[in-house]
Amino acid sequence: MLDINYIRENGEKVAHDAGEKGYKIDVSAFLKKDEERRKLTREVEELRRERNEIAAKMKGGKPSAELIARGKEIKDKLAELEEKLSEADDALSSELKQIPNTIFEDVPLGDESHSVEVKRWGENKKSGVDHLDFAVKRDWVDFERGAKVAGTKFYYLKGEMALLENALIQFGISKVTEHGFTLMDVPDLVSSKTLEGTGFAPRSSEQSDEYYIEGEDLALIATAEIPLTGYHADEIIPEKDLPIFYAGISACFRKEAGAAGKHTRGLFRVHQFNKLEMYAFSLPEKSKEIHEKLLGIEEEIWQELNIPYHIINIAAGDLGAPAAKKYDLEYWSPVDQCYRELTSCSNCTDFQARNLNIRVRREDGSIQVVHTLNGTAISLARALVAVLENYAREDGTFEVPEKLRPYLGGKEVL
Repeated sequence: MLDINYIRENGEKVAHDAGEKGYKIDVSAFLKKDEERRKLTREVEELRRERNEIAAKMKGGKPSAELIARGKEIKDKLAELEEKLSEADDALSSELKQIPNTIFEDVPLGDESHSVEVKRWGENKKSGVDHLDFAVKRDWVDFERGAKVAGTKFYYLKGEMALLENALIQFGISKVTEHGFTLMDVPDLVSSKTLEGTGFAPRSSEQSDEYYIEGEDLALIATAEIPLTGYHADEIIPEKDLPIFYAGISACFRKEAGAAGKHTRGLFRVHQFNKLEMYAFSLPEKSKEIHEKLLGIEEEIWQELNIPYHIINIAAGDLGAPAAKKYDLEYWSPVDQCYRELTSCSNCTDFQARNLNIRVRREDGSIQVVHTLNGTAISLARALVAVLENYAREDGTFEVPEKLRPYLGGKEVL
């Protein structure tokens, strides 16, 4: 959620950036309602002040008929205006939650096709082995029984594939803890307050990606980012404790709404997968620096696994509500001969933290909203695709990446 004072002072930028992100927001109408609400607030405050003055005059003596009549008039008028003010507050608060975060000046404008490559690493292979064909032949994955048990795009990982996933998890954990992150197992269910607080407001109801629990104020998480954001809700963090780095490991559940037409083969887009997520709470002036730090850790992970990739600065139209800037790391698919999304890394500035009332007490005693950032360390389903495509052999064997061998009993080939 944006600071309403910021919107008042920067209405044109807020409107421009919302439009660039693909949100239909009438900021002028919003500000007009805000002014009407502020006028109503002033009227209520003035009547309350007069009511208090009349109450003081009535003490210790017999009030005049005029004073009694005025008191009754104020009481009736206040009841009417306070109801209107409550309705105006609720309506404005609801609209405020629909306004997305603004974007940084170096974010490319336009839809996802306007995202800009900023770096390439590694040597792109000319051919590779399809991950799904390979895994099915090895009896490493079972989508048919997954569909029988839970529905389409659910699956079982079996035998050495499950062990390979575990090796990737352990490798990712070793990397993030090496960089000072506190590892956390997080709840797989969150309340609507926490879910909405992260700011993942869909552009339309058809794009809602969450699975909700009927009869409960709970939803399954789409990423550990959500419960990690809520961890310090309604807290004031001392400045000396920032930055704070967490790494959340969790299952992730997604309907993949709005994914039609995108690459969906095999494990690339599924309804449930495991993920190790990096998260940071930062001083506002340090968040851009920390954003680059998170990106650097993602690059380190994939360089050590020797997976070719490039980094793209995501265009505004593909950013989503919370992020002011986002990088995607896309691996080179030797099978499809193109880059495909593997991890992302976002700076959400104070947007999420304001929703959940997460603040910092500065050394001078002042209170300020913190900044929050997130980055994928290892998204296991897509990580398996990238590793299989780059290390599976035509003879049906799999060369274990060197960095994963310690977690697979030293095996070099599966």
